Amino acid sequence: MAQRIPQEVIDDVREKTNIVEVIGQYVQLKKSGKNYSGLCPFHEEKTPSFSVAEDKQIFHCFGCGKGGNVFTFLQEIEGISFPESVQKVAEMEQIPLQLNINPQTEVVENSDQKKLITLHEKARDLYNHMLINTAVGEAALDYLQQRGLDDSIIEEFKLGFAPNQRDFLVQISRREGFSDDIMERSGLFIRREDGSFVDRFYQRVMFPLNDFRGKTIGFSGRLLKTAEYPGEDQPKYLNSPETELFNKRVVLFNFDKARNEIRKQGEAILFEGFMDVIAAWRAGIKTGLASMGTSLTEQQMAAIERITNQVIIAYDGDSPGMAATERAITSFSNHSRINVSAVTIPEQLDPDEYLKKYGAEALQNLFQHGRQTPFVFKMNYYKKDLNLDNENDLLTYLNELMQDLAKVQSPVEQDLYLSQLADNFQLSKDSLKQQLQLARNQVRNERRQTNVQSAPQVAVQQLSQTEKAERMLIYRSMNEPMVREELIAGGFQFVHDQYQELLLYIDSYMIVHGNFILADFLNYLKDDGMKQLIVDISIIPMSQDSNEREISDLKKVIALTGLAEEIKKRQLEQLEARKTGNQQKELELTVQIIELTKRLKQA
Repeated sequence: MAQRIPQEVIDDVREKTNIVEVIGQYVQLKKSGKNYSGLCPFHEEKTPSFSVAEDKQIFHCFGCGKGGNVFTFLQEIEGISFPESVQKVAEMEQIPLQLNINPQTEVVENSDQKKLITLHEKARDLYNHMLINTAVGEAALDYLQQRGLDDSIIEEFKLGFAPNQRDFLVQISRREGFSDDIMERSGLFIRREDGSFVDRFYQRVMFPLNDFRGKTIGFSGRLLKTAEYPGEDQPKYLNSPETELFNKRVVLFNFDKARNEIRKQGEAILFEGFMDVIAAWRAGIKTGLASMGTSLTEQQMAAIERITNQVIIAYDGDSPGMAATERAITSFSNHSRINVSAVTIPEQLDPDEYLKKYGAEALQNLFQHGRQTPFVFKMNYYKKDLNLDNENDLLTYLNELMQDLAKVQSPVEQDLYLSQLADNFQLSKDSLKQQLQLARNQVRNERRQTNVQSAPQVAVQQLSQTEKAERMLIYRSMNEPMVREELIAGGFQFVHDQYQELLLYIDSYMIVHGNFILADFLNYLKDDGMKQLIVDISIIPMSQDSNEREISDLKKVIALTGLAEEIKKRQLEQLEARKTGNQQKELELTVQIIELTKRLKQA
């Protein structure tokens, strides 16, 4: 029998929780009038359409239509059950629960996804144990310590070691009772032609990869070369394959740990490798992220944009790192509204090497004071492989820069760079301005064409005047007891059944609870369609209080539609009676149609 959370516990958690504070841990929210807005976490968008109403304790996205209360939000974004969402909110808000709830009692026990996560986390803990506590892991531990990692950092990131034994994890997984299906779907094993399994990772230092909740969903293994195992035919890094848990286009290393710190500081630092993130952490910089490879995806940029609008790109200082920085700047420019700056690591070092050579304070100063705007970075980057004493190369260089300068929004910034270019190359600033105007026109035309081609075809729900009136009347019923009582007592009939049903739900809720609390009413409703409908109704812009004229007009619109619908129904019945030769019924229906038509004209 499923254990249920008492209603008083749910009410207590909800009443002590501010939905803005909870959602603010997942979405970068900004005050917009009396509400808060941000980018929707449930679909990709560049313009905020996600709204959180603090007074009503609900959220709603005008883009994808999702909405609900704080529990609904966590159920949607974390894929958890209702009891789990109550516990999660209580933990986040540090509200002690006076009972021990097993969240699995309300969900399918031992679901496949839970089994896959459990297998990954058992593998993570096992690899970590092998690294720290066994002779087999000594070489890997020495390697990490030589890289400057102490026990606390190894434990923080749960680093591990997969030994050079192809059935090491297979044996453990068998002993733990994991099925062949789960083992194959996990990506932790390779299945041979005879159906047996071997470990995918061996002789590797293991970096667990977590989702935004901190659940381990994959691994990246760095080959550990030794005299006994040179591993010449093996790649330096090996990542988990794509699985139902792990998608390399979505995952950002350290996102789960850095998320809250990024929100506090208002910026994220994007690194090229895992060790760079860890090196920054050692230096006290806890806002570091790394993508799976240097090519950023739209999903990764969207995840970053939901928690901050400032990113510093701090890739390696060598040529490949500079090229990756240029690609990242371009990607952010094309696919997000994030403000980007770049830090070029001196002496072609990577951040980890720079930390070792100059120390934590120097690394902190570099990230704080060594930032370049995207245009300044490109001014330096485009010089690569060009001879600027050559006219053709100089013209190529200036043309590239003008294309980028045309995208700079600030007139002051544009003027500053034009002055610098004119001084650097002894050119007329007026001629550079003319070149910039040409580039602006080209960029404007390209944007216009792109916008036309990529404009989303959004299906907008068109409501009839009748349905608009029905929704407004339900809105008043939610917020004004007198209106609800009048409709119920008078036996008022809505044209559309869902609004009649919703009125009855509101009435039955009020009989039990005495007053209407929207966030709690969403828990009361069981049907997801009804929940979404009530959220849609709750955000209708209406005056604070109704008056008799408004309610009368709304009821009249609905009643007129009801009469028109009834006339139409009788006319169809009359036509059917005529076809079957039933003259008596046809005559009765004619009288009814005349009477209904009179009432419609008099209304």
